[in-house]
Amino acid sequence: MARKLAGRLSAGYLDTGAMYRVVTLAVLRAGVDPADGPAVAELARTTDFTLGTDPSAPSVHLAGEDVAAEIRGAEVNHAVSPVSAVPEVRELLVARQRRIIGEVLGEVGGIVVEGRDIGTVVAPDAPLKVYLTADPAVRAARRSAQDTAAGRQSSQAEALASVDRRDRLDSTRAVAPLKAADDAVHLDTTELSIDQVLVALSELAGRRGLLGECAQVTR
Repeated sequence: MARKLAGRLSAGYLDTGAMYRVVTLAVLRAGVDPADGPAVAELARTTDFTLGTDPSAPSVHLAGEDVAAEIRGAEVNHAVSPVSAVPEVRELLVARQRRIIGEVLGEVGGIVVEGRDIGTVVAPDAPLKVYLTADPAVRAARRSAQDTAAGRQSSQAEALASVDRRDRLDSTRAVAPLKAADDAVHLDTTELSIDQVLVALSELAGRRGLLGECAQVTR
């Protein structure tokens, strides 16, 4: 949805979760324990990775290698929460996220940022914050379908267990826990299609004066 909205707004796009995932992949490849905070923080400081901000062609590279598919695998899914809970990792990546946001704002004038601490930590002054939610079973079904479409083995039961585990860990971590910003707009997507969610988000952006000149809201 974030990618689609960025395209609708003629804006840049940043998936901050992909940053934590690519660092997690580097941790796993190095054989480092994801719970070893100092070692994980050192890898975060030295890992060479890049993220593309074009919503029509987002990319994730680790040391020049395209890892966009690998960072969505089960091994990374299981390890990303402890890696992202390391305070030094969050400090490093939040600083980088803010630099990217500033650069893209200067280049194209707008950016849609996706992540679990954007409205509360990364960009607390954002003109529009949206807290997307849905019934856990629906989220699991969507995740399983997404994995299957990408060629990754998945079942709805496994996806539900993964979603519940990540939500629990991310909501209870000491630094930048998953929660809605006080001024965020809550949007429950349980009963909505992709197109309906895009319309709702576009209308919210329009009411805040954020639609690009070429953007059209259709029903």
